[in-house]
Amino acid sequence: MTFFHAGSAPKGAGPRSGALRDGLILSPGMKVGLFGGSFNPAHDGHAHVAETAQRRLGLDRVIWLVSPQNPLKDARHSAPLADRMASARGHAHGPSMIVSDFETRAGVAWTVDTLRLLVARHPGVHFVWLMGSDNLASFHRWRGWTDIMRLMPVAVIARPGSLLDSRTAPAAARFAGARVPAEQAGLLATLQAPAWTYLTAPLNPRSSSAIRAARGSEKPV
Repeated sequence: MTFFHAGSAPKGAGPRSGALRDGLILSPGMKVGLFGGSFNPAHDGHAHVAETAQRRLGLDRVIWLVSPQNPLKDARHSAPLADRMASARGHAHGPSMIVSDFETRAGVAWTVDTLRLLVARHPGVHFVWLMGSDNLASFHRWRGWTDIMRLMPVAVIARPGSLLDSRTAPAAARFAGARVPAEQAGLLATLQAPAWTYLTAPLNPRSSSAIRAARGSEKPV
């Protein structure tokens, strides 16, 4: 099988840690899920992914990383960051769910740069990248996707409409040997990358695009 590689980011990509205040209170040894997205708007499906991951992986925190603007999406269809932050806060329930504008603070646009910067700033924290199975289906088109897989463990949570595509996705095939059985998901955060797992749970059909369409257009909400 031939794989598309969007290209790895330079090792020094992203700003230096310096005096950047990320607002995250994390301690070495913590198991922390990183859940990125536009959240345009956030919905119950996002909460389903975050809560399933927290429960099944035994995470101490889940950080919702609200993107300033997804480089792969049209900015004309995005609501202002403040609105999307508020939307995420409305669905991130409980003190262990943290909504963050870290990418805006750090001035980064690509996930691989965000993750490298967080790993450098918080040594000893066991990070896990979280995503819905709809993202796994196209993950091989992300910039530096193989670097992400080798940087930290990844947990994929099943989402409606993408189960078959995601299980046969190029990224799943490329890293088939690094897949961890779902029954061992509680160990994932402390494993050496590459390591990933696929978690199924009762599905929540909500999606941001469907919500925007139901409101009459692809305009910001």
